[in-house]
Amino acid sequence: MTKFSVKQEDKMGCSVACTAFVLNISYNESLKLFKNPLSAKTNGFYCREIAQVLKKSGLKTEYKYIKTSTIRKFIYNDFSIVFIKRCKRYPAGHYLVRYKNLWMDPWINFPKKPIQSGFRKRLPGKAVYIIRSG
Repeated sequence: MTKFSVKQEDKMGCSVACTAFVLNISYNESLKLFKNPLSAKTNGFYCREIAQVLKKSGLKTEYKYIKTSTIRKFIYNDFSIVFIKRCKRYPAGHYLVRYKNLWMDPWINFPKKPIQSGFRKRLPGKAVYIIRSG
């Protein structure tokens, strides 16, 4: 199956785009699954909220802070969503999804507009949280 990248359509919608990618649905369909869709425009979503959406969609899901190498190795499994640490380049942090040895980035040309999504070989920052589904 060929997977196409999903671009975020809101300023803080990287979590929504990553969820859409995992569930193989559109950005707008994914946005409707979140309790407060307006958060995609203002302050984004936490791992807990993403995990809840994935669970409601029938996936066994957990999220964890990445503090050991045991947990870190799981970021390389397909459909693992990671949150990269807030930094100068990504002041609010950023979510990406692992797929076929690449990272699906919902705003690969950040902060430029129009927003474009795509795949990259390496994470653009340090992964600090993981959301695993199966």
